Amino acid sequence: MINKLFNSVDEALYDLQGGATIMIGGFLGAGTPFNLVQGMVDKGVKGLTLICNSQNNLNPIVKDGSQIKKVIMSAAVSPYSWAANPLKEGIQSGQIDVELVPQGTLAERIRAGGAGISAFYTPTGVGTLMEKGKQKATFDGKEYVLEMALRADYAFIGAYKADSKGNLIYRKSMRNFNVVMATAARCTVAEVGEIVDPGELDPETISTPGIFVDRVVMAPPRRVINFKERQEKQMGVRPDAFKRA
Repeated sequence: MINKLFNSVDEALYDLQGGATIMIGGFLGAGTPFNLVQGMVDKGVKGLTLICNSQNNLNPIVKDGSQIKKVIMSAAVSPYSWAANPLKEGIQSGQIDVELVPQGTLAERIRAGGAGISAFYTPTGVGTLMEKGKQKATFDGKEYVLEMALRADYAFIGAYKADSKGNLIYRKSMRNFNVVMATAARCTVAEVGEIVDPGELDPETISTPGIFVDRVVMAPPRRVINFKERQEKQMGVRPDAFKRA
């Protein structure tokens, strides 16, 4: 049996090279594999295309936008961030290409990539800037735009628990983009909080079967801080940003 367990993030990312396309799971920090993202930063690889929900999934890398060539996401800049950061500056200067995708469309493009569906039609974005340059069609008198599926070289995902075969379970809101991203990459790397022996996981709780997971690494414990503190420390939020008007 192929060994899917790795002792460290550095070992799990041993073959990561510049120019890779990487999906990064998570939503507002829930299920975000921050240690894998930090490992990507530490390797110093450049020319990356990153696919994720928002800037909140990229806290370690926004400190140095030079590694990023393109981002595909729903929100490229956090609405709570007022301080300058390299990702925002890179997008505004044109050094970093950005493709904004409605959140539901982003999830479906990733799911389609994992299901082997090359493209699909959706009414989302019709009549807006989102339809620019895209093929359109009419079905039952309603306009749709064609969206292309997304696949990646790597998917970095965060899960609650795994067994040594790569079966994953998530806790509460960790079950977000991680589930579909695990199916849509050539190599899926899972950062988990606990690893157990095969047979210890309740089959009814497994959301991502091990067939979709190539590598598993234990995440070191992280200090849990509240949302406001994280935003102030990492995203540069104004002290009064969370006060009611």
